[in-house]
Amino acid sequence: MRSADARRRASVRPPTQMTSIGICAKIGSKRALEAAASTARSMIRRGFQVNFDLSTAHALHLDDAREFTKPELAPNSDYLIVFGGDGTLLSVARHAPPHVPVIGVNMGTLGFITEIRAKEFETVLENVLAGDYASEDRVTLDVSVSGPNGELRYRVLNDAVINKGALARIVTMTVEVGGHFVSTFRSDGLIVCTPTGSTAYNLSAGGPIIYPTMKAVVITPICPHMLTNRPIVLSDDQPIDIRLVAPVREVFLTLDGQEGIALHGSERIHITKAATTIRIVQSPDKNYFDVLRNKLKWGEGK
Repeated sequence: MRSADARRRASVRPPTQMTSIGICAKIGSKRALEAAASTARSMIRRGFQVNFDLSTAHALHLDDAREFTKPELAPNSDYLIVFGGDGTLLSVARHAPPHVPVIGVNMGTLGFITEIRAKEFETVLENVLAGDYASEDRVTLDVSVSGPNGELRYRVLNDAVINKGALARIVTMTVEVGGHFVSTFRSDGLIVCTPTGSTAYNLSAGGPIIYPTMKAVVITPICPHMLTNRPIVLSDDQPIDIRLVAPVREVFLTLDGQEGIALHGSERIHITKAATTIRIVQSPDKNYFDVLRNKLKWGEGK
């Protein structure tokens, strides 16, 4: 069982004005689209207003649907349902306000955040609509990029990644935490991730798995030139500043694997803990360690 501070349980029926449901599906999955269409029909019959992201609405050929861009879907909905994998969920959930429950339904992909199984979805949905469900409020990061063209701002649930293209040389970066110089990293790139994102690119790059409700952030170099440059776990209340040491080509900053911008070497990347969290609805019959064992195949014989 999750501890009281790690697992938030709602037990009060939502206000009657909470009547809109946002739906997003992985458009490359026939099963996900069918589940989205079936759920939409059911919710409309019950008097709910159903919103879709543009891609899902177009894939379902819904000419008269209430459509929103992915960044707009969750802010215009009282509940958010995602059918697909973690990438689909990240595309809409990272824009969600903290009061909007996000139900991620795993449709056969390797999902750490989309932990609700299709067979338990209907029960979970009914519990959420009744205000009786378990959830975790996941930390997000604010990422600002300052450069010659001004400042760009992003919000991420998983990670911010600096990486090089196929033909780029090793990237040299300086990192400061809380105003203190940490090191100069020479590597293929650098990952700054939340606990939620620790099981994504960070894990593949040799970074640690962090329990999702810990107040931590991880900095992980990608294929560092110095083998002593190892991942470091930090408190999430300290700002992180990254600068590229020299002009670069084919180097990019990628946000949650969803958005990317080219870097030229003069930018300053400033990362802080966001003021708002994202509420992820939990499976009623398994915990985080169950998910890890299932996804990472821990304990299985050859």
